[in-house]
Amino acid sequence: MNRILTINSGSSSIKFSLYHMGKSETLSLSGIIERIGLKPTIFKINDAEGKTMLEDNQYLRNHNVAFKTLFDWLKRNSPDQEIDAVGHRIVHGGTKFRRPHNITPELMETLNELTPLAPDHLPHEIKGIMAISKIYPGLNQVACFDTAFHRHLPQRAKMFALPRNLFTEGIIRYGFHGLSYEYIMQELMNVAGEKYARGRVIIAHLGSGASMVAVKDGKSMDTTMGFTPTGGLVMGTRSGDLDPGILIYLLRKKGMSPSSLNHLLNVYSGLLGVSGRSSDMKFLLDNETKSVDIGEAIYLFCYQAKKFLGALCTVLGGLDTLVFTGGIGENSPAIRRRICDDMTFLNIHLDPIRNDSNASIISCDGISTTIRVMKTNEELMIARHTNNLVSK
Repeated sequence: MNRILTINSGSSSIKFSLYHMGKSETLSLSGIIERIGLKPTIFKINDAEGKTMLEDNQYLRNHNVAFKTLFDWLKRNSPDQEIDAVGHRIVHGGTKFRRPHNITPELMETLNELTPLAPDHLPHEIKGIMAISKIYPGLNQVACFDTAFHRHLPQRAKMFALPRNLFTEGIIRYGFHGLSYEYIMQELMNVAGEKYARGRVIIAHLGSGASMVAVKDGKSMDTTMGFTPTGGLVMGTRSGDLDPGILIYLLRKKGMSPSSLNHLLNVYSGLLGVSGRSSDMKFLLDNETKSVDIGEAIYLFCYQAKKFLGALCTVLGGLDTLVFTGGIGENSPAIRRRICDDMTFLNIHLDPIRNDSNASIISCDGISTTIRVMKTNEELMIARHTNNLVSK
């Protein structure tokens, strides 16, 4: 049995889980370190049942200190849970990485070269790898790429209408949320069987980051995110798709720098930008009647989701299964209802009672298209990939 630590490293946070991987897949603990570099830094650990094992506020000045604090706690409090390997969520794998890889100096060199493709993600993920390498130089580390699930995208879905030399240089649609999609497809095989898992499936991963994917015969056929995780649907703080001319206008007429433009598109846009209040969908729904701007933010989120849902149905030539996942997709009946409203022409029929109760199947009986609510688990997917490589 291998003990696998999964890591999702952000700019000021580290999410982690510890799994025992063998004949069964057992979660031992999970937690988060938030506000790294700020006072106070919040350090929380829960056991497998969600019971608090640690809740501590202290100052951790950088990722190196945060990782050392985490490993020191594990040694003191879980001496029987020595780690065999660490699996990292890596947002962007470029054109080179199409499956999980053991982390080597050569891989690290390539990741550094890829940072312009995901400047808000990759630098912090690289920090996590380097911090653990300093603490445990001999520990196996595995990179699990969010882009790998989309490696089978047809060329017509990968291409932008730009000069071909840019395509050959790697300016293509990569797609993201792949670890979530891969987990959902494995679970769909378990709960619905091969017929439906290999049918025409659309997965809507709706959270602070949001995207959709069209899957046929188990393979990604098209997806809403593109060259970076900024494109596609409206998100918590990300703009989603834009007319490229807007960016030229902002650069020329507003005198924005690339850095300030990046912050506008990824930090100050989306639900936060339109509502002027919050990126949190629950807050927006609770306060919808208090502000026209909040109502418009919710409407735009659902409108864009409906539009992309229709487009992806066209890619597949129909729809057998629609899956809602992610924080909003799993927990917001109101958003699911608004996305599915008036979509009966695509054979999407939502049962309001099942939807309001967050049932696993929320479509009406007797309809060929099944609508499901499924909880995703990117951490377990990372643990599976890491365990497979370590076991080999």
